[in-house]
Amino acid sequence: MMSDDMLSQEEIDALLKGGESDDLEDASATGALGGVEEYLDSFEQDTLGEIGNISFGSSATALSSLLNQKVEITTPGVSVVEKSRLKEEFPHPYAAIEVHYTEGFSGANLLVIHQNDAAIIADLMLGGSGIEVAQELGELQLSAVQEAMNQMMGSAATSMSTIFNKKVDISPPSISLLDLNDGTGTDQIPEQELLIKISFRLTVGELIDSNIMQLIPLPFGKQLVHELMNPAPPENEPPVQPIQQAPVEEPKHNPETPPVNGQMNPAPPPMPSRPSNEPAFMGGNSFGQGQGAQPNVETAVFSSFQSPQLGEQEARNLNMLFDIPLQVTVELGRTNRNVKDILELTSGSIIELDKLAGEPVDVLVNNRLVAKGEVVVIEENFGVRITNIASPADRLKNLN
Repeated sequence: MMSDDMLSQEEIDALLKGGESDDLEDASATGALGGVEEYLDSFEQDTLGEIGNISFGSSATALSSLLNQKVEITTPGVSVVEKSRLKEEFPHPYAAIEVHYTEGFSGANLLVIHQNDAAIIADLMLGGSGIEVAQELGELQLSAVQEAMNQMMGSAATSMSTIFNKKVDISPPSISLLDLNDGTGTDQIPEQELLIKISFRLTVGELIDSNIMQLIPLPFGKQLVHELMNPAPPENEPPVQPIQQAPVEEPKHNPETPPVNGQMNPAPPPMPSRPSNEPAFMGGNSFGQGQGAQPNVETAVFSSFQSPQLGEQEARNLNMLFDIPLQVTVELGRTNRNVKDILELTSGSIIELDKLAGEPVDVLVNNRLVAKGEVVVIEENFGVRITNIASPADRLKNLN
C-alpha cells in the first residue's frame, strides 16, 4: 500500500517524460539543438582554432606595444551561430570592426569587443590610465580603437601569410557601434545566415578580462581549412609537367625469312666493344647508314654559376670593406607636418603616415632604399622579412 505523500511509478514516468519534452522545446527555442558538429567536424574546429591562435597571438604582441600593457589572448573557442539569433549571442552594446581581405583570400570578418573594453583601449591609446573611463565612445575614441584594431589585424594578416605561404593583405578596418537591441550597426554583419564565432579571452593588464569575438561566414571558414590542407603551388612556379618517354618498339618477326632448324631467327650477335681512343665512325661509313637520317645531337653547355674570380688586389680591397658598419633603417612611412602640429603632439597622439595597412615597409641602408619587406614578429621582437630587392637602376636613382 502506497502512502498519499509518495508518487506512483506511473506518475514518476509521466513527470520524467514531461520534463524531457519541456527541455527539448526549450533547447529548440534557444537554438541549442544541432551544435557546431552539425556544420564543422572536430578537425575543422581544431584547425580554425589553431589559425586563430597563431594569428591573434602575434596581434597580442602588437597591442601590448601600443597600450604599454601586458596583453594576453588565449586559445579560442569555435561555435556556429545563426544570424537571426545574434541578439542572444550579443546582448550588450559592442564595438564592431569590419575587415575585408584584399589579397590572398576573398572574404571578410567582423571583430567584436565589448563597448566598455573598447573605451578602456581608447583611453590607453590617448595616454590615459584606463581607469574610470567614460562608457560613451566619441569620434576620437573610435579612431583610437580603430587604429589599435588596425595594428592587430595587420599583424594577424602577416601571420596568416606565413601560415598559408602566400601574401595576405587586408583593407583598412572600419569601426562602428553595434547594439542589436535597437538595430545599431547591423549593416556590418555578414549577409550569410550561418556564421562561425571564434571567441578569445582577452586580458589587458589588470584593466580588461573579457572576450573578443570574431565572426566569419561559414563558407569562408571552410575555405580557410581547405586551403590550409590543400595548399596551391606558388604563382611564380610553373606546374610540373610529367616526363613523357618515347614508346619502345618491340622487334617484329619477318614472316618471309624462314626459321633456321625450326627456330626463330636468332638475335644478331652483340657488337664488339671498341677502345675509348677509337673513333665512333670507321671506314668512312656513317652509323645507321641505310636506316634513315639520325638527329643531330649536341652537348648541352651550361652557364657557370660561380662568382667571377677576383684578382689579388681586388680581393684585398673588398676585404677592407667588410668591417665597415652601415646603418640599416626600416621606415614604416612618412608625413609632413607644420611646426604648430608638431608642438601640439602629446603622449597618445596619433600621426597618420603615407602607407596603407599591410603595405611593404622600406629598408634603408645609410638612408638609401635597398629593399622592401613586411613586418614579422619573432619571439616578441619585431623583424622584417625581405620581399623585394631594389634593382641596381633603382639604387642609382636613389643616389640623386
